[in-house]
Amino acid sequence: MTNQSLSLNIQESVVRQVEEIGDEMISFLQDLTRIPTINPPGQNYIDGARCIGNKLEEFGYETHYITAEGCAEHTERNPRVNVLGRREGTQPRPSLHFNGHFDVVPVGDGWTVDPFGAEIRDGKLYGRGTSDQKAGIAASIFAVEAIRRAGIRLRGTVEQSGSVDEESGGFAGVAYMAKQGWIGKDKTDFVIITEPTDVNRVCLGHRGVYWFKVTTHGRIAHGSMPHLGISAVDQLVDFLHDVTYQLKPSLATRKTAVPVEPPGSRFASINVNSIFGGQAEEGTQTPCVVDRSGAIFDRRFLAEEDFEQVRAEVKKLLEDLSAKNPEFKYKLEDLMIVHPVQTNPKCELVSSISESAEIIFGRRPMLTASPGTYDQKHVVRLGSVEQCIAYGPGILNQAHLPDEHVLVADVITSAKVMALTAMKLLGTE
Repeated sequence: MTNQSLSLNIQESVVRQVEEIGDEMISFLQDLTRIPTINPPGQNYIDGARCIGNKLEEFGYETHYITAEGCAEHTERNPRVNVLGRREGTQPRPSLHFNGHFDVVPVGDGWTVDPFGAEIRDGKLYGRGTSDQKAGIAASIFAVEAIRRAGIRLRGTVEQSGSVDEESGGFAGVAYMAKQGWIGKDKTDFVIITEPTDVNRVCLGHRGVYWFKVTTHGRIAHGSMPHLGISAVDQLVDFLHDVTYQLKPSLATRKTAVPVEPPGSRFASINVNSIFGGQAEEGTQTPCVVDRSGAIFDRRFLAEEDFEQVRAEVKKLLEDLSAKNPEFKYKLEDLMIVHPVQTNPKCELVSSISESAEIIFGRRPMLTASPGTYDQKHVVRLGSVEQCIAYGPGILNQAHLPDEHVLVADVITSAKVMALTAMKLLGTE
């Protein structure tokens, strides 16, 4: 494989073609945005997959719908359906796979526009999932289409996939496709995940994630005689206190050398996702000491941290509390473990997209790492594809916010970078 040097005529032809089909690209993005593919629970995934699949078929891809049979998330009411299109060039390899997830987080409060109206105002396209990350799906599909309409034949193979459940871990999406062999080192050379990277940045990987649940167990008693019981809430409060005043200050001193953006996320961190225990908030209450309580935690760890040590320091806080108080009873459960990943910044994929971005922007893009995890973890660890990055339109700090939007100009500009990158990696006839 070689990074093909593109003639000025080819570059200008394809860039011009991207601009010519820009309105068509944005119209497709509006159609996709208007489908409320909300996760949880996983609504309208079939409609989302069909919207993408129909466009891929129109553009000459061999298209497959991949249902995540056997996954717990896949239900009759909310089926998990991914879509993948493949278009071979004059030879099967090298192969470049573009992936984007089309599930979106719930809308939430605070919107001033219809979250699924796909309204364009002042050069911004508004809607839940525009930035994260339906805009990236539109950009990659139309980037490759611009190459075709410019009359240029790719030598290698290009694939496009729209996947589900990235917002909840991606296990019925990219993880399932990798396990089933749709993405893997035996057929896939390069993967570009079109997550929002602010257009002029290339994301090489992400930090590690440790989600865990701590449940404390007490003894129920009458609320008028709490001395006869043991409050599981009090036990949980003790643990939360130690997390806040012992663990958090320690984490705040640990900083990664990896270029995570934003800079505040270069430190190890822990966050409480949820707290539970006692009787339901609504409805009739009875006077009882809570005998079961707990919380779910989100611990982000650095490439320099060993996971076993990450877990051990949580366990030590609990054991120390148990040693001080024999009535302190707890259960620690691992919910999700994701190890940090990072692609070699000197690999062919990073070099090619950096050169392409320089052609469009006049400068090399910043190489960064993501504060949160995304589907690169599955591509690398399950698919064993080493050359995987994230690059796409969208404003990173717009993700999951009210009035989420993407700049129309950024969608078109990122498609130009993707098109040039595809030609460099796959070669042209």
